[in-house]
Amino acid sequence: MEFGLWEKYYIEILEDFGFSREADEESARLLDEVLSTEGCLTLEELREIVGFSDKFIVFGAGPSIKEHVKMLKEEYDLKNYVLVSADGATTAMIEERISPDVVATDLDGNLDDIMLADIRGANVVIHAHGDNIDKIATLPQFFTSVLGTTQAQPIGNLYNFGGFTDGDRAIFLAVALGASEITLAGMDFGDIVTKYSRPKLETETAMADDFKRKKLRYAEMLTNWIKENEPVEIINLCDK
Repeated sequence: MEFGLWEKYYIEILEDFGFSREADEESARLLDEVLSTEGCLTLEELREIVGFSDKFIVFGAGPSIKEHVKMLKEEYDLKNYVLVSADGATTAMIEERISPDVVATDLDGNLDDIMLADIRGANVVIHAHGDNIDKIATLPQFFTSVLGTTQAQPIGNLYNFGGFTDGDRAIFLAVALGASEITLAGMDFGDIVTKYSRPKLETETAMADDFKRKKLRYAEMLTNWIKENEPVEIINLCDK
């Protein structure tokens, strides 16, 4: 999605949630500064790394994630797919002894597991927004292979492929990396949150609050935009 089109959705999201564009831009500038110092991947470099396949599986942190991971292990040859985890879904994958090729994160998930994925060879796509400035200031330097993204105007080393939540942003990323087929695992778009998307949750699952439900509605809407506008086949395991 080109930024000119994304910006229309972005402005709507800013107004709907009361987010600050200035804070997003501040976070983006900070991430760009860190990556300029520490080094980072370009989109072309990441495309080359994952170029062994144009078939992707994007893992979300919805309530179906463990069921889908176990099914994929049994029925799919995962070596033939680029595996992309959306933030907290990384934990569910590691629990099942699967290492993602790419992690799309705004640093809200279990950071120990994201760092473990990095050690095991994952490429970490770190997203800057107004609510994670403190983490941006310190964490990117601990990862070995980073690409930076923003939801505001892309600057310097940062990209904006489109997308709002970790899940739908991971799908936009897969499209940008050349996917012709994307299988969605753990992408429920429902009213239930899990400990994978909310690490401090005291139970395995819980009802989503109004804020989260609204975020999931945007995620589903933007995923549907990809289905309708990009030359890629989307297969959601939740529909099977």
